[in-house]
Amino acid sequence: MAFARGKDAEIYYEVHGRGTPIVLSAGMGGSGSFWAPQLEALATRHQVILYDHVGTGRSAASHRSIAGMADDIACVLDHASVDAAHVVGHAIGGIVGIELALRHPRRLRSLTVVNGWGCADPFLRRCFEIRKQLLNQSGPQAYVRAQPLFLYPPQWISENIAHLDAEEERILRHFPSVATMNQRIDMFLAFEGGKRLAAINVPTLLASAKDDALVPAYLTRELAAAIPDSRVHEVDWGAHAFSVVTPEVFNDTLLDFCKEVDR
Repeated sequence: MAFARGKDAEIYYEVHGRGTPIVLSAGMGGSGSFWAPQLEALATRHQVILYDHVGTGRSAASHRSIAGMADDIACVLDHASVDAAHVVGHAIGGIVGIELALRHPRRLRSLTVVNGWGCADPFLRRCFEIRKQLLNQSGPQAYVRAQPLFLYPPQWISENIAHLDAEEERILRHFPSVATMNQRIDMFLAFEGGKRLAAINVPTLLASAKDDALVPAYLTRELAAAIPDSRVHEVDWGAHAFSVVTPEVFNDTLLDFCKEVDR
């Protein structure tokens, strides 16, 4: 456990295992704990770096732009004495990875974007509009209570309800401020990679789930069309958080990709 001092903030991070470095960047919740289902498998071959986004988890609250969040990853790498790493981001964490590849390409060995997007479409905007309404009108408890409906397949929710209830209590104890969450949602919906995406020149894997009801798989395909030489890995089942639902599938895919790049 350590803290990297970034611009106007201290960024909490952890390092596990040995080998080629991998940085894991979470989605909307921002906590490195999202990647718990990946940690053991990845740490057998890699130095795994988990961190909490600024304003979430154990990282001090501060206003951030997407560019600032990309710089935060570079700051964590500096503090961990890592020149370049495989960068893996889920959803908005993937957008931060994209921005890092554009701002600091030499800091990446590869880029993996999980259920991400290059530009939010009307469907995605409506989903987040509903989530914001839950947050602002009914409060964090309602927002967190509804969250699994956006993240997981219905049957998986039913079979794991006890775990989700316990997870709900943990999330609420560490939930960011409402203002921070609104700012994060607005910031990532405003992201438009546009023509800049064509400048990404690191090996890129774009992973998605066909049954993702929050960030549809077609947004990943659109992203692939914009990033030169990127590859798409699409799973049939697991929804938005398929790295949690089917961790073995996700872990094997990521390990194989990193192994190929490291050759």
